[in-house]
Amino acid sequence: MDVVVSEILQKSESEALKYKSIEVKKHLELEYDLGTLLAVDNNDFESKFLRPDKREDYFLNLARDNTQLLINQLWELPTERVEEAVMVKLPPAKTLLPRMKPVPKPKSLTKWQQFAKDKGIQKKKKAKLSWDQQLQKWIPLYGFKRAQAEKEKNWVLEVPQNADPNEDQFAKKVTARSENVAKNELQRLRNIAKSKNVKVPRVGVTNPDNASSKELQTAVTVAKASTASLGKFQDKLPKEKEARGVADITPGASRKRKLPPVAGHIEKKENLEILDSILNKRPKMNIEQAVAKQIQSTKMDLSDNNHHERSKGGGSKSKNKMGKKPKGGKGQRSGGKNSAGRKRR
Repeated sequence: MDVVVSEILQKSESEALKYKSIEVKKHLELEYDLGTLLAVDNNDFESKFLRPDKREDYFLNLARDNTQLLINQLWELPTERVEEAVMVKLPPAKTLLPRMKPVPKPKSLTKWQQFAKDKGIQKKKKAKLSWDQQLQKWIPLYGFKRAQAEKEKNWVLEVPQNADPNEDQFAKKVTARSENVAKNELQRLRNIAKSKNVKVPRVGVTNPDNASSKELQTAVTVAKASTASLGKFQDKLPKEKEARGVADITPGASRKRKLPPVAGHIEKKENLEILDSILNKRPKMNIEQAVAKQIQSTKMDLSDNNHHERSKGGGSKSKNKMGKKPKGGKGQRSGGKNSAGRKRR
């Protein structure tokens, strides 16, 4: 009996040494953000445990103690049992964690999705099988069994009255179906390009039987621009307008302005030509207008001189030697040089 008791005590002591206590003592309390399960330890590291041989064990024990303190804080929150599991209701987060990538933009709707949304059309889940009255059996909506059922159902086709009797109606039906598939694929690619703001080159009429006026106009523009002259010499309808955007639908054409190269002899030559034009620039002179102006000024000077001579009575010999009109305030008037000449006499 004593042996059994001693074994139990030894086992309990070994388990106590194996599992550490949930009580952890810190010099400074940790800062918690339970909404994001975050714990911040502001205590300093112990330098004696930072040696290379003790560093790994020290950080493992430190992480274990901090995790234990965080779990202790979680157990203090109100708990509830949900399907044999204990749940803790976390408080709102205090720390805002940044995103590594930006928030994704909402996916743009296709034409059909936008139309269904405007009209209130809701998508209904279809059954995988449908009952065929002619074959009297269930047929899948898609798959190879559907194709086999179509062959059994349409083993003979009626030839229309206006059609060629030698035309293969089965091949015509297969061609129409492949064209319909190609049209749907083209529309799908257009929706993808529209959602990513990618310009799609214009094409001709996809369905000649149900073509709109806009599609017909586009087809005419593409057909005319496919010539070597870009439709310059093509005949036009009476009220047809000039097609715009020919550069967008013709290969190799470009609307961008072509600029000369940045470096090289061409730039040097152009700069020298600009410099010569600036340095050699002289004011333009109208010779006829200059001569007429000089003649007019000469006539005015002569008329002024004659007027002065008449006022003097012809006795005075004082005359403007330069033949110019005297300036204002400096002319030979009464009380000036004439009076001085009389005194000298």
